[in-house]
Amino acid sequence: MKLLVLLSRFPHPLDKGDKLRAFHQLRWLARRHTIALLALTDEPVAADSRAAVEPLCAGGVHVHALTRLAIGRGIARALVAGLPLQVGYFDDPAAHRTVMRLVAEFRPDHLYCQLVRMAGYARPYADRLPQTLDYMDVFSAGMDRRAGGAPAWQRPVLIREARRLRAYEARAFSWFRHHTIISDQDRQLIDHPRRDSIAVVPNGIDAEYFQPPSPRPAPEYDLLFCGNMAYYPNVEAAVYLAEQVLPLVHRRHPGARLLLAGTTPATRVLALQSETVHVSGWLPDIRTAYAGARVFIAPMRSGTGLQNKLLEAMAMELPCVTTPLAHNALGGEPGREVLVGDSAEALAEHVGDLLASEAMAAALAARGQAFVRERYDWGAATARLESMLRCS
Repeated sequence: MKLLVLLSRFPHPLDKGDKLRAFHQLRWLARRHTIALLALTDEPVAADSRAAVEPLCAGGVHVHALTRLAIGRGIARALVAGLPLQVGYFDDPAAHRTVMRLVAEFRPDHLYCQLVRMAGYARPYADRLPQTLDYMDVFSAGMDRRAGGAPAWQRPVLIREARRLRAYEARAFSWFRHHTIISDQDRQLIDHPRRDSIAVVPNGIDAEYFQPPSPRPAPEYDLLFCGNMAYYPNVEAAVYLAEQVLPLVHRRHPGARLLLAGTTPATRVLALQSETVHVSGWLPDIRTAYAGARVFIAPMRSGTGLQNKLLEAMAMELPCVTTPLAHNALGGEPGREVLVGDSAEALAEHVGDLLASEAMAAALAARGQAFVRERYDWGAATARLESMLRCS
């Protein structure tokens, strides 16, 4: 089968959730299908990133750079048309012409579109080309949660964006024959009467890559949180962790050290640097952060989707603590594979217990590793997607 794949970001390096999901899906789909890729980008694509992706796309890799002028014009058009601003951000007429050319020249059997921000590129071909939309997660719900904790001057803009995203997510449903999403928790947030027909296609974990080193080095940090540190839900979680959870941990474990690891840390994250908080920024190999910590904590309070950071930490055999918001997408049994807390006090108590008992931490970590290896497999997850593509 010939697949035309449309992405809003180049799927490498694997420093954001949508890029990681796209890359591994391409990796598995390329084994049996010929893929042509169109990826938008608002930043330079390094040669090593191209080299990682090109072997997966026998039909060609086409990169469209979004200029500041094109982005500004797209946002202006979205404002006038009442569309979400992030749809406007990625809407470039020159990129539409590239899609038109690829449809004519590559002649795909199926078009696969990741995220609603790219749905407009697929819409003109809805009547003549089978298409699948991967919602991945629900942007409108994430924006709603972000608005709830935003400063008063930002709230009206975020509420309006959430409302427009919700309407756009529902409108885009009819443009596609098939639909996928990352978890049932997210599926229930799509405002469409046929949302139950959306197929849940979870992420996976590369268990060969994410495994604990042997021998394991002595941990340098007691707690670890990682992710794209410019992404609002991660920024919010990092600030909450450093300012509200960590001081409570210090009551039982004075001097416990926290590592905040991940690309492009926002100013609010950089400001957390202290004697007991280290902000690393981008790490060439995130496994070094997992290997150098005693406990992983993901105190997510906003955002949607499945937290890849939790899958990775559990695969690296780290004991994990998180909130109900993140655990609902992960699944599993609280207290068996992961510890779940709904307040700073509960999270700190869980962390304190794990730091106090190596046996408890090791048992939780072992059960968590077994859980993600059994439940989250890229091959099995992508097979669900592939079965839909074959039903075109």
